[in-house]
Amino acid sequence: MKTIQLTHKERYTIVQLNRGKVNAINHEMVRELTTVFTDLETNSKVEGVILTGIPHFFSAGLDVIELYGYNEAQIASFFEDFGALHIRMARFPKPLVCAIPGYAPAGGCVFAITADYRIMAEGDAYTIGLNEVAVNIQISNNLIEAYAFWVGNGKAHEYILDGKLLHGKEALASGLVNAIVPLEEVMSVAEKKMDQFLKADTGILRNTKRKLRSTWWNNLENDAKKDLGEAIELWWSPRIRSKMKAFVDSLQKK
Repeated sequence: MKTIQLTHKERYTIVQLNRGKVNAINHEMVRELTTVFTDLETNSKVEGVILTGIPHFFSAGLDVIELYGYNEAQIASFFEDFGALHIRMARFPKPLVCAIPGYAPAGGCVFAITADYRIMAEGDAYTIGLNEVAVNIQISNNLIEAYAFWVGNGKAHEYILDGKLLHGKEALASGLVNAIVPLEEVMSVAEKKMDQFLKADTGILRNTKRKLRSTWWNNLENDAKKDLGEAIELWWSPRIRSKMKAFVDSLQKK
C-alpha cells in the first residue's frame, strides 16, 4: 500500500496514515483504508485497531489540490467512497482508538470521530474540527450526526456553521477528544487504552459498543444519494469553483 502502513501487534493492529508530510486524503488513501478496515473487521486475530498519523499531522484533511483537478466522474466516485468509508469506520465493531499526533481538521476529523477514544498531542498549534463550511465543501448529514454524537447538537451547530477548529484544551472540554498528552506519549497512551479495552470480554464489549451507538447507527444514511448529489452540484457551481481556485492557489504558494 502507498498511503497506509500497518503494524501488527499481538492482539491489535496499528493503522498509520502515511502520505506525504501532511497526510492529505485523496482517493487512493480512501480506497486503501476501505480495504484495510474491511479486512481487519473480518480478521479474527485482530481484536482492535489504533488509527494514527505522522508526527505533527494526523491528517490535514482532503487533498483539495488533487481533488480540484478531478473530473465529474472522479469527484462523484470520491465523495461516494469517502462517505462509505466513514460509515464503515463508524460501524466498526471492534475497539477503535485514534492516536492524533498533530493537526486533524476536516477530513482528519472525519476519521477521528469514528473512534471510541481519541488521544491528541498537546500544543496550541494543533487543531481538530469540521471546518468544511470555511473551505467551501458541503458537509453531509452523516458527518453532522457523528460530530453531534460527541459534542452535542448545540455545539455541533455552532462549531460547524463557524467552521471552527478547536485547540486541544477546547477539544477536550467539548468531548471531541478524550485526552491530550505530549506528542511523544500519544502512541503509548493509545496502546494503554487499547490494552484496557482488550481486557473486557470481546462479546460484551462489542455488544455494548453497538448499544451505545445504536441511535447514531440508526441515523446513518447508507444510501445518501440526496446528500451526494447536493455536494457534487455545489462542487461544480461557478461561485464555489472560483472560491476553491483561490484556495488551491493559496495552498500551492505555501
